[in-house]
Amino acid sequence: MEVTFTLSEYGRQLWTREKARPIRSRVGDVLESLKAGDVLAIDAAGVEVFDFSFAGELFGKTLSTLGVEYPGRFLIVSGLTDCARENLNQALEGLNLLMIEQRAEGPTLLGKVHPADEATFAEILAAGEAVSAGTLSRKLDVNLTAMNERLAKLSSMGIIRREKSSSASGREQYVYKVLG
Repeated sequence: MEVTFTLSEYGRQLWTREKARPIRSRVGDVLESLKAGDVLAIDAAGVEVFDFSFAGELFGKTLSTLGVEYPGRFLIVSGLTDCARENLNQALEGLNLLMIEQRAEGPTLLGKVHPADEATFAEILAAGEAVSAGTLSRKLDVNLTAMNERLAKLSSMGIIRREKSSSASGREQYVYKVLG
């Protein structure tokens, strides 16, 4: 299930950590009400700009506690202006965090994006359906151990879903897909 949180309800220009704190608390309440596997989409349409400190407080702190306080839930953002995107991207880079931005042309990554993460994300996205680590390993010409490390990282950061499945031979395996 995907739930939308409308950021423009709090203003068109959002400045400072102090402004972000009560909003982060409300986002936390929504995340708390969700079940594992659910997605919270923060819709920034109608927000002209938010500054670096607002982005760090709202998005950075929420993302950094996501797996601990809200295990299995996912957070994405949409409707960003160029200025808001730039500030969010810088805030996430500084915190060594990643998140998905849902854009008209499809999902993209924001934040501290390593080329290996970008390639893995793009390949999962291109698959259009759940894909196994073995398939990704072959397509990206990466050994299976390295691929599993990449997938574990992206999964723990709430970028991709990891689900149990069965291989063609009937063995249990995990498959991965992009949110959004």
